[in-house]
Amino acid sequence: MPTHSPHPPISIPPVDIWSFLFEQTDQEYPEDHVIFSDLATQKQHTLHSLRTTSASLGPGLLTQWNWQKGDVMALFTPNSADIATITFGTLWAGGVVCPMNNLYTVGELASLLKSSGAKGLTTHLNCLEVAREAALIVGLPLNRIILIGESDPKGRVKHFSYLITEEGSIDGEKKAMVNPKEDLAFLVYSSGTTGLPKGVMLSHENIVANILQSCTPDREMLDWKNDSMISFLPMFHIYGLHAMIFIPLYRGLTMHIMQQFNLNQLCSTIQASAITVAYVVPPVVLLLAKSPVVDKYDLSSLRMMHSAAAPLSDDLINMFYKRLKVPIKQSYGMSEASPAISSQSWADWNNPTGSVGKPLPSMSIKVMDGTCEVSRGKEGEIWMRGPNVFKGYYQNPQATSESMSEGWFRSGDIGYIDKEGNVFLTDRYKELIKYNGFQVAPAQLEGLLLGHPAVADVAVVGVYSRERETELPRAYVVVAKGHYAGKELEREVCEWLHKKVAPHKRLRGGIRFIDAIPKSAAGKVLRRVLAEQAKNEEDDKRMKPKL
Repeated sequence: MPTHSPHPPISIPPVDIWSFLFEQTDQEYPEDHVIFSDLATQKQHTLHSLRTTSASLGPGLLTQWNWQKGDVMALFTPNSADIATITFGTLWAGGVVCPMNNLYTVGELASLLKSSGAKGLTTHLNCLEVAREAALIVGLPLNRIILIGESDPKGRVKHFSYLITEEGSIDGEKKAMVNPKEDLAFLVYSSGTTGLPKGVMLSHENIVANILQSCTPDREMLDWKNDSMISFLPMFHIYGLHAMIFIPLYRGLTMHIMQQFNLNQLCSTIQASAITVAYVVPPVVLLLAKSPVVDKYDLSSLRMMHSAAAPLSDDLINMFYKRLKVPIKQSYGMSEASPAISSQSWADWNNPTGSVGKPLPSMSIKVMDGTCEVSRGKEGEIWMRGPNVFKGYYQNPQATSESMSEGWFRSGDIGYIDKEGNVFLTDRYKELIKYNGFQVAPAQLEGLLLGHPAVADVAVVGVYSRERETELPRAYVVVAKGHYAGKELEREVCEWLHKKVAPHKRLRGGIRFIDAIPKSAAGKVLRRVLAEQAKNEEDDKRMKPKL
């Protein structure tokens, strides 16, 4: 039988995201309470200022850009509190928000701009050159690029503030009418094992449901008067948007937004602002557990760390708690679930160790072996069902049908559920590599590497690094005739590839040269064989005595 949430089902109001967050009748906090504190710009945003600015941006899109319901606004920028303004202004006008990794190359960005059919592009000075080049490739007019953060001193593109109408919606423009169940709010690209990212379609109802699901279990543990949060999670991911925009707005908890991760800034802000909750990822947990930098700061205000993106090892959990005496709870999520699926509770944050918690309210999970459900404690593929599960993959009915079965979403993750209903993740069906929480598709790197004249055949796998608590992409290469394996060729191929991909896709696990790529009779790469080989290589390296 499927495992259901131990919490009562949520009641989902039939409203869009804007109405849900800005027109609450039971709002707990005052309108002048600071919701976002942007550490890069030192600007602060309240509920009132955010609502006013967003409701003035929406009409500007309608009148100055002739924005149509369903038009896509791409976000290509590092973290910024202004992302919230663009997001809600776009939703006000009936648009769809499409966040993209701000570290993408021109080619990577152009591919997603074309796939999404974006009608507008929001970017930052740090990303402007790449944004302009990609826009030119796909034919997106340069006057449809807007900046957040600082204005462009060269005047190449306008700041988003030029779209803000002084009178807001008084000029006759009204907020777009939205069908929460059917209309999209977000189009989030998730790496596929084929190397081609798939657009995850999330409706207004999906997002509203997941906000309620995430906040219900531990609602009494957090108070806007006493608690505040900090995070560096990338806001080009739905997890970052969920944790750093939606949850703070709904609960009134001040979120200190870091533009990017910096250990000193994280620790100094926790100390200076008496932060009580931090959203992190496993490699940062490792740094906090081991780095001598941490000893310079007083982190005693922390009440809870919240980790997701990849499972934490038991050793790391214990090491972290021994040093900081701060509980760290784990959650499980993915883009297709808007994103949260399960979470440990504050009361039971480490019981049992290594679990990603129990299903959130209104979520059901079952573990399958093919089409048969397995009993408690046995491994299989995790299937899930709930109001937060996505509508499907954008313009990809085949991928949608392959991932759904009678209303159940097939996650591609391997795990089990114990007798108490706790979920454990043990492996991934999919071949994605997770580096520092980023998804890396092996097939994409393989396709690029085959374009190098020295590469006759190649397979890419993830190599787990205990030192960094993350997977590192490693390529196994068969050398083409006329070329010679060695450090020089490894360096040449790596440098060649790294110019073509975002930093998180670099071959940080290196290159290993082999005679042949192991394949099945049907010609499919046997990645598990290579993954086992990589594991043995790492074990041998650790056991080898240092001279």
